[in-house]
Amino acid sequence: MDNKQIIDGKRIAPEPISQLGENEIFVFGSNIQGSHGGGAAWFAHKNFGAQWGVGEGLTGKSYALPTMEGEASLAHAVKNFTDFARQHPELDFLVTAVGTGIAGYSPKQVAPLFKDATTLPNVYLPQTFWDAM
Repeated sequence: MDNKQIIDGKRIAPEPISQLGENEIFVFGSNIQGSHGGGAAWFAHKNFGAQWGVGEGLTGKSYALPTMEGEASLAHAVKNFTDFARQHPELDFLVTAVGTGIAGYSPKQVAPLFKDATTLPNVYLPQTFWDAM
């Protein structure tokens, strides 16, 4: 299933993301311990192969971004993610509104961290992030 949308040149991830196509990856917020007990992290663990104990990076059809360790840590993790996405053009990354749930950040705080990712043709951001940029 193809969940992706492009509207006015913006690559938009659906909200919520409930299914993935063959080369699509669910990008979600977690904690560095990889305790996927709630929110999108729990959903990723239950449905898309996110491994318990992996708080950053690719497992299954999921990519974890640690969001609970502070803004500087999140910024570093988003840079790592952007580099990874750049190195894997064969995959499309559907980003959830990472950090805006349990971690408590606003889209205006998190969205700018993804600025570099907006240039990548294989990264799809939630509409709330596009609106906040």
